[in-house]
Amino acid sequence: MTTRTRTPVPALTVGNIALSFHRAAAAVTRRVLEAHGHRVRGLEAPHEQLFHLQQTGEVDVLVSAWLPSSHDAYLAPYRDQAVVLAPQYEPYCVWAVPPYVPAELVGEVADLARPEVAARMTLAIDGINPGAGISRFSTHIVSEYGLDRVGYTFTPGTEPAFIARVEQGIADREWFVIPLWRPQYLNRCHGLRALAEPKGLLGTVDAASPVIRRESLDRIHPDTLTRLKALHLGNDGIEELDTLINADGLTPLQAADRYLTAHPALLP
Repeated sequence: MTTRTRTPVPALTVGNIALSFHRAAAAVTRRVLEAHGHRVRGLEAPHEQLFHLQQTGEVDVLVSAWLPSSHDAYLAPYRDQAVVLAPQYEPYCVWAVPPYVPAELVGEVADLARPEVAARMTLAIDGINPGAGISRFSTHIVSEYGLDRVGYTFTPGTEPAFIARVEQGIADREWFVIPLWRPQYLNRCHGLRALAEPKGLLGTVDAASPVIRRESLDRIHPDTLTRLKALHLGNDGIEELDTLINADGLTPLQAADRYLTAHPALLP
């Protein structure tokens, strides 16, 4: 008697930028792939490095590219080798202040340079890693608005250090400016207020889209691809997932499972 060996479903590597909200989107994407029988390996890296890993074939599905403002330069070298799906959410960058900073005193970025405001504000501005769009934009803003001339500095750092700094600053009712973005759970938890930035240095509203290597397409079940093309979480959905991870202490996959239980239509 001949025993047939079932052909294994090809494994796929899902890569995400090493930030919590990117982990959230990647976890939901992974669960969609797994629901169609795919075996999935996760991989994460800093911004530019992750795109390089996809370019060299180590990442099949990248979740996600913020296009066009934040990540287009990273995708451009191999864009003809990739397929960009419909966006899962619509992110944008902001500079924000805590809600107790009076709007009549600090309503836009230029107000930060006013002597009476600069005297109250913490002049050291902390951010996330330097490859992030918000970090590149913030470096430019400090010089373009002349904030460096009154003592402001911008220093990129790690996500955990950035979050801890924001949480402590709010606990101390400190006046400080936050280079931020939506979706991010700090918006939901603290009611942060975005400042007007009329020079347009923070980029546009981006499309946060999964990117698939063309060479990987024939390894993805057609029904799965259809489901991925229709997967829309929105900024509110990503912030809900990000809050489950950062405030409730769930892993990204645990957060995805809880979210998908509440939104079963997202799975087949």
